[in-house]
Amino acid sequence: MPSPVAKPSSPIIARRRPRLNIWQSLWLRAGLVVVLLGIAMAGHWLDRGGLRDNTDNHVSFLDVVYFTAITVTTVGYGDITPVTDRARMFDTFVVTPIRLFIWIIFFGTAYTLALKSTWEQFRTHMIRKKLKNHIIVYGYGATGEAAVDELLRQGANPDTVVVVDQNASRVTAATTRGVTGIEGDATYNAVQDAACVQTARAVMVSTHRDDSTVLIVLSARQMNPQVPISATVRATENEDLIRQAGATNIINPVSMGGHLLARASEGHLVVDCIADLASADGKVVMRERLAAPDDFGRRLRDLTTGMGVRICRDGRLYGYWETPAQAIQAGDMIVEIARTEDGQST
Repeated sequence: MPSPVAKPSSPIIARRRPRLNIWQSLWLRAGLVVVLLGIAMAGHWLDRGGLRDNTDNHVSFLDVVYFTAITVTTVGYGDITPVTDRARMFDTFVVTPIRLFIWIIFFGTAYTLALKSTWEQFRTHMIRKKLKNHIIVYGYGATGEAAVDELLRQGANPDTVVVVDQNASRVTAATTRGVTGIEGDATYNAVQDAACVQTARAVMVSTHRDDSTVLIVLSARQMNPQVPISATVRATENEDLIRQAGATNIINPVSMGGHLLARASEGHLVVDCIADLASADGKVVMRERLAAPDDFGRRLRDLTTGMGVRICRDGRLYGYWETPAQAIQAGDMIVEIARTEDGQST
């Protein structure tokens, strides 16, 4: 007998792009108000014999229009009143619900046009004031989502991660992880300015088009000349173009996947070790750091913080077997394999 499936703790909500823009929505609401007023007015006119005008004892069409407007917006002033049971039941069971629906429409419209917009602008302003030394992920597709997941597994504070995507549902999905989401086209400087790229400590670009990637990298590099930019590329021939645009690191998922597949043909251990190094869930991790005073003069292979693999000096990489790696100097960047907390506990 199959085990019961646990129900989600929160309701599952399907989201789609709204079919109507703001103006179409306003016209639709205005039309609905007119229809509801028309129903109330028609009922009052057809049953005008059940109404009494306490001023001249004659209920005209203008009196019906006046009485409908007053009754729908308030409870009436008493100058025109329903006197028959049918007229009173109509006001009770038809006009009163119409009044409630119209007020709901009015309040909803006011919230959409004024309160919601003002609140979102204020909230956006407060969020942007706190954005500093953060990581920006442009594109929340499969690769971007995996990158955010890995950042969070590595211990990154969700408040320091900003996701930018044109798709509203993707932005919503990102914000459920606790990160900041911005809906917009990152090829525009205004969107990157909203993400505070000027104060970011790292930028990741993962789009579905290389031309968009180039524009995003160009804008980010122009607005922050120092920030490290990592970008994915779809076509190998575009790698140089993205590098010239200002990308620091370029990742080609197709080439990387090909390398791993080729390695896997010789055995699974190498692929498992590479996955272990790349994931925050592994027992070891490959990291880079600036050489500390305790490292000066040591050989790369004699490090105590991890297993030294390479150093970067004056823009060039040297392996642990090469002469420059036999004496670490100030300013060297060290690439080493270190144990994670899980690895240290075993």
